[in-house]
Amino acid sequence: MATPATKIRFREPQIEMAHGAGGKASRRLVEGLFAPILFGAGQGPLGDAAHIQINGTRIAMTTDSFVVKPLRFPGGSIGELAINGTVNDLAVSGAKAEALVVTFVLEAGLPTDILEAEVRAMADAAEKAGVVIAGGDTKVVEHGKADHMYVTTTGIGRLLSGVEISPGSVRPGDKVLLSGPIGDHGITILLARGDLDLEADLRSDTRSVLPLVQALVREAGKGVRWMRDPTRGGVATSLNELARDCGHGIVICEEKIPVRDSVRGACELLGLDPLHIANEGQFLAIVSAELADTALRALRATPGGEEAEMIGQICEQPAGAVLVTTLYGGTRLVDMLVGDPLPRIC
Repeated sequence: MATPATKIRFREPQIEMAHGAGGKASRRLVEGLFAPILFGAGQGPLGDAAHIQINGTRIAMTTDSFVVKPLRFPGGSIGELAINGTVNDLAVSGAKAEALVVTFVLEAGLPTDILEAEVRAMADAAEKAGVVIAGGDTKVVEHGKADHMYVTTTGIGRLLSGVEISPGSVRPGDKVLLSGPIGDHGITILLARGDLDLEADLRSDTRSVLPLVQALVREAGKGVRWMRDPTRGGVATSLNELARDCGHGIVICEEKIPVRDSVRGACELLGLDPLHIANEGQFLAIVSAELADTALRALRATPGGEEAEMIGQICEQPAGAVLVTTLYGGTRLVDMLVGDPLPRIC
């Protein structure tokens, strides 16, 4: 634990919306202020869940907050999202969620039927994911102070056998796998707000990815190096974080990245890159070259993984960066998300 005199690198005068978007500003806040004070020196790469040891037993633990607007959207709602997001953070760390605790921050004046609907959505999602809701807490704030409701979940998981997830294990030649189409969640939320004059038959991809992770680990466990669910900041930010943490380059092929036409069209209208759009039911995996084909078959054979693709590979160069080979044969550098183009999406 750091001392009160610990020096911090975060020098921005106030917190902005971009600090919650999962991109560069978020990383500056976490690494420049939270990590040095709360964790002290020697902290390794940050991930979606912590693996800790208690009396000789290793467990995984994670926590997340959900402030999505609107509360309900095609394909899901804040209650379902809160369960799936926490289950997924544990899954991609190589663990099965066993128990969650939940905190509700409710705004005075919230209609009871809306709250009941979200609690039921949460219970249904937990049952589907096979996780127990073991407890929780409730706070109520003044009208106008919480956009109806905020939800925080904390989960504890049991580690899956046969897999060790670490950016330090990633090697040149390893392959990059993606479980399915990207950008569905972020664009669905945008359309649900009515901020874009575009009609599309699009639904959030919120779901538990645990069955897909279990299939991957079962067939290619020793070859699975790293996993991440690309939520805020999208695929580009997750891969840039990995490139920086492992010290290698990542090259992905644009034509291999699954993107629905409606998502691509919305992104073109808004000047956004689908690689920066949030997802809530997909994950990335780095798998050794010799087991990559086996891993891809395992994903495609699992319900919900039929559209999985091998989208790229780890290379020695460009060290610490992500390149995309375009449809026209060129290459472009893809950085982490900058700013907050779609606020309040999860």
